[in-house]
Amino acid sequence: MAVRVLLVEDDAGVAGALAESLHARGHPVTSVARGADALHHHRTADLVLLDLHLPDLDGLDVLRKIRAVSPVPVIVLTARGDERSVVRGLRLGADDYLTKPVRLAELLARMDAVVRRAVARATPAGDVVRIEDVEIDLGARRVLVAGHDVGLTTKEFEILAVLAVRPGTAVSRQQLMDEVWGDAYLAVSRSLDVHLTGLRAKLDRPGLLTTIRGFGYRLGRD
Repeated sequence: MAVRVLLVEDDAGVAGALAESLHARGHPVTSVARGADALHHHRTADLVLLDLHLPDLDGLDVLRKIRAVSPVPVIVLTARGDERSVVRGLRLGADDYLTKPVRLAELLARMDAVVRRAVARATPAGDVVRIEDVEIDLGARRVLVAGHDVGLTTKEFEILAVLAVRPGTAVSRQQLMDEVWGDAYLAVSRSLDVHLTGLRAKLDRPGLLTTIRGFGYRLGRD
């Protein structure tokens, strides 16, 4: 499937090589070097590849501004691989976070997984799951706790949705990563931990989302 890619990269050499490789595989690419241009062009893209080192804006600020107005899939593709940046990027709504240098085959696989999940998200589920005072509207992608919208990120909601359709059932860590990210790579494992921490904090219902040591997780009390 051809994917319209917005490549946000200020290194002309890297941008040119990557754009050429993506074009060769059937993906139209618009390449920009500035964060301001990314904010202007992201609505015309099916996927954004976002570097964090930009000349005018920090890439994480660009991500935050895009996510405030658009659900377009964003993959952070950067040399900035420190823990703080990875955690911030995921919490701000990045669909994936890859550290340069990255193999083209892996990038293409991640792009495919992210786009497939975006298409699946666009198909309403039409179901509402209620557990105690938590209401999970799978169609509207909204979660209410005691009647208040808790404002989950895309990934936090997807994790909760996987568990919510199996209330009271143990779901393995690998299955959760497979369904939310499309794979169970080691790099994704860290992403899962970050989003679970955020999800638990927002639900603020200790014991409702439990860890089954050595296996996975369960939504609902014993």
